[in-house]
Amino acid sequence: MNIFEAIAALIAERNDCEVSEIKAESTFADLGIDSLDTVEMLMNLEDKIGREIELEEKVETVGELARYIEEKYMG
Repeated sequence: MNIFEAIAALIAERNDCEVSEIKAESTFADLGIDSLDTVEMLMNLEDKIGREIELEEKVETVGELARYIEEKYMG
């Protein structure tokens, strides 16, 4: 499973937009996603990938989050 696509799908569903509109360089702020939304999104993502995610560093973009999860949990 592609983590970026999974994250983009969750954001698209939340924002009622197309997955293709979500880019790696899209910031969560630009997408109207605050820290509470991020926690909810991570819980949904955990369900999708079957792993608990501990976000130990600040990520600003969708691409940074995808890369962090891939490196730390999918390695």
